[in-house]
Formats: sequence, C-alpha cells, structure tokens
Amino acid sequence: MTDIIQGAALITGASTGLGAVYADRLAKRGHDLILVARNGAQLQDRAATLRADHGVAVDVIVADLSNSDDVTRIEQRLIDDAAITLFVNNAGMSLNGGTLENSAAEIQTIIALNITAAARLAIAAGKAFASRGAGQIVNIASVLALAPEQFEGVYSGSKAFLLNLSIALANSVREQGVQVQAVLPGATRTEIWERSGKDVDAFPAEMVMDAGDLVDAALLGLDRGEEVTIPPLADEGQWAAYQDARLAMGPGLSRRDVAERYRVSEAA
Repeated sequence: MTDIIQGAALITGASTGLGAVYADRLAKRGHDLILVARNGAQLQDRAATLRADHGVAVDVIVADLSNSDDVTRIEQRLIDDAAITLFVNNAGMSLNGGTLENSAAEIQTIIALNITAAARLAIAAGKAFASRGAGQIVNIASVLALAPEQFEGVYSGSKAFLLNLSIALANSVREQGVQVQAVLPGATRTEIWERSGKDVDAFPAEMVMDAGDLVDAALLGLDRGEEVTIPPLADEGQWAAYQDARLAMGPGLSRRDVAERYRVSEAA
C-alpha cells in the first residue's frame, strides 16, 4: 500500500465522465484541483460544486488538447507548479463509426488527442515529478488495448500506445519516487458513447460498469501501488499470465539469425 500524496491534482477531460468523477473523489481526499477541458461553462459549474461540497481550491483551465498550443500550456503548468503531485491523464475521444468510415481529419484529431497530447503531458509530468522526487501519474487507457479485434483499431491502438507508454514510463521514474498507473476500463457508463454516436445500452447490462465504481476501484489500485489496474477483470492471474508470456518472448525477439521456421529448405 502506497502513501496517499497530498497536493494538487491536475485532471484533463474533467468536465464530464471519468474526469468529473476523479475530481469529486480526489476533492473528498483533500486534494486541491486543476481542472482542464474544452467546455468552460461546464468546468466553472463543476468547480463551484466542488468548492462548495469539499472546501478545496479549484482552478479551471479551458483548453482543447487536440491543439498543440493548448497542450503546451498544460505541459508548462505541470512543469512550473510544484504544488501538483497527481496528474490524471484522462482526456480522450472515440471515433464515430468504424476505422474506414472516418475522414483523414477525424483520424488526425483522435491521434492528436489520444496519443500526442496524452504522451506529451505524461512525459512532462514524469520529468517534473522525477525532479521533485515524488508524484503520481494516472493514464486512462482501456481494455481495448488488449482486444484490438473489437471495435475500430485507431481507438484501441491509441490505448495500447498509452499502456505501453505507462509501463515504460513507470520503469523510468520508479526509482525517483514517482508512481505511474495505467487504468484499463471496460465499457463504462460515460458521455463518450453518446459523443461518438454509440449506444452503451446496446451492451448487456452486466458488461457496463458505473463510472463511480470504476474510479473507486482505480484509486484503490493506485493506493496499492499497482502499475496496471483492470477494474472489471476478476482473475488477476490472467493478467499475470499474459505479462509472463509476453516477457518470456523477450530473449527471442531480436536475434542475428532468422528463426528456423522461416528458412527455406533445399528440398523445397
């Protein structure tokens, strides 16, 4: 069990969905908040409620993280503000329709938000926290990082990228006192479904988790020091076996010689 680090929490995508739930839960824990999202009116309403309910300081930054200049502003805040001890890297989007049904501009936007912005901010937080000797980074990925056959591949690919980045970043900053956690939600009842033209109620009810339950489980995983948290997965041994199998391939992934199964025999 890791110690809960007090200080301010910066949360992206904080106006609705998982980001809004993280804001509420972290305010209950006594964290001051810095909320980032595109919708300024929603952010101000959320901030007023959090101040009234929990008595914490709440700062609001209106930013579109698919825009590079706005990402730079948030990077700078993470670097300059030593009060920030927790970064929740939550902002993201899903495509409306399948991979082949979207325009080049739509593909560019999801990559800018889910990959470029997420990576830049996670790395900025990692550098800042490592220099201070403490901090926690929560990257919101998805179980689709492990299931590319389901839905469209750009979204699942972006979440696989974030999972890989999280594992690598954790290895880089662990010794500097920084914890990195990748959270992999399954289908969760948030506004992302409606925004991407999908009906979450089309899933069997037993497959859809409440956003509050998801965040509560993720925070328990964070407290336990988990670097990968999969709230819907009942059998933790399945994840351990997956990791063991992946790592077991390591010694054979880069060799001078072509594997025997790719050699053409003389008889052939």
